[in-house]
Amino acid sequence: MNINLSTLGVTLPALVPGKTPEETTVVVAMSGGVDSSATAALCKAAGYNTIGMTLQLWDYTPASNGGKTKEFGTCCALDDVYDARRVCQTIGIPHYVLNMESAFKKAVIDDFVDTYLAGATPIPCVRCNQRIKFVELLEKAKSLGADVLVTGHYVIKDIINGQPVIRQAEDGAKDQTYYLFTTTPEQLDFIHFPLGHLTKPQVRELAKSMGLHVHHKKDSYDICFVPGGDYKAVVKKFAPQAEKAGDIITEDGQPVGRHAGIVGYTVGQRKGLPGGFDVPMYVTEIRPATNHVVIGPKESLGKNLFTVKELNWLSTPLPTEGLAARTKIRAQHAAVPCHLTPLGNGKVEVILSEPDAISPGQAAVFYTDSGIMLGGGWIETGPRLQTGDTPVANAGTRVAILSPEA
Repeated sequence: MNINLSTLGVTLPALVPGKTPEETTVVVAMSGGVDSSATAALCKAAGYNTIGMTLQLWDYTPASNGGKTKEFGTCCALDDVYDARRVCQTIGIPHYVLNMESAFKKAVIDDFVDTYLAGATPIPCVRCNQRIKFVELLEKAKSLGADVLVTGHYVIKDIINGQPVIRQAEDGAKDQTYYLFTTTPEQLDFIHFPLGHLTKPQVRELAKSMGLHVHHKKDSYDICFVPGGDYKAVVKKFAPQAEKAGDIITEDGQPVGRHAGIVGYTVGQRKGLPGGFDVPMYVTEIRPATNHVVIGPKESLGKNLFTVKELNWLSTPLPTEGLAARTKIRAQHAAVPCHLTPLGNGKVEVILSEPDAISPGQAAVFYTDSGIMLGGGWIETGPRLQTGDTPVANAGTRVAILSPEA
């Protein structure tokens, strides 16, 4: 494949200082989608010794998939593996496939089921990045003598004060930093993200210009092991006890209906709840210990004080008195001002500037004003309203930064 990147309006900076592209071996994580395919083609066109690598994580044959075949909008299936291989053939690079189905079941699916049974809402794609993709891909890349692992994520890697950091992508609609908060400093040393300065339309046009058949392929949104988006069926398949019926109660403890299992409910849900109230009702809490689903009015969802566990921090250590930052509690939400206070043992207390619907099991990811990701963790406790003796986070509070240029 002979392509002049300058004619495409793309610059790919040196991935390894002191080495030319011809001296650098790059492993590209390839999902079979347009982003990772374009990334592999860009690396090859820039002169790097490029290798494509794909993880097969889930068996999408009908026998293993509830009788259903793979649908558009899911990822990591066998036809995605075939797409990745075809792209590698098109651009003329070797392609490896790693079968990680067994490890994926233990590290991701079991966690998904356990989290729902505990009354929380999981993010399996983050667990997959944390426990499977970056661990296995980095290990295999290094075993092949690679100098760097490259992915098609929309994030920007910077070096500040000699320390690698992750910054939000220029295309805010495609930014994927939220899903990478578990990345460790050691992993970040070895990983690069060439698409952080591009938009999705630009990437599709690049893929088309480079002759890649996936340039029009739809994006993946659904969870790969949840056929048709029916997560309840997956949980019940692996944990039949999830169908244990119980009471739906109001916040003052009054039974108002029955449910067929707490896995059918998430905090903030409105559909499928008992009627007959003067105002719309929402799920405000799930209590696995008593098998209760608690409902209340919309204002009961607005909480601003919660704790986060398993904190992965990429910045300078948190001061004991805490610091101001910005946080996302959902991937598609804008980051809002907050105050963080360390609690020890990898936990922090978070106070939001404004109340929001907080869901245990989801992630809280923290940023500077300039979009540098400081770290993140898993929302642990049921939220509550701020009391009078806690510090207030407000829009005028300065956010901690790594250096003056951050």
